[in-house]
Amino acid sequence: MAKTLTLKNLPDALHARLSAAAKRHRRSLNNEAIVCLEAGLGAPSTSVEEQLARIRALRETLGPHIFDLDEIDAFKREGRP
Repeated sequence: MAKTLTLKNLPDALHARLSAAAKRHRRSLNNEAIVCLEAGLGAPSTSVEEQLARIRALRETLGPHIFDLDEIDAFKREGRP
């Protein structure tokens, strides 16, 4: 069940920043606050097994690809001055 939280004594500058972020992300002030809290508190930890399962599933979507050394070097240099 979702809970309710009331914030008191929120500084004007912080409220303005939160409001601007909500507008920029097209969210309500409440939803923006939730997103910020989730980001600040971090995601719930997952087990190593769950992380590995997600990595394996992602690998399967990528399909096989063999890179040669020249291609790897080009990827490393890409975007570098």
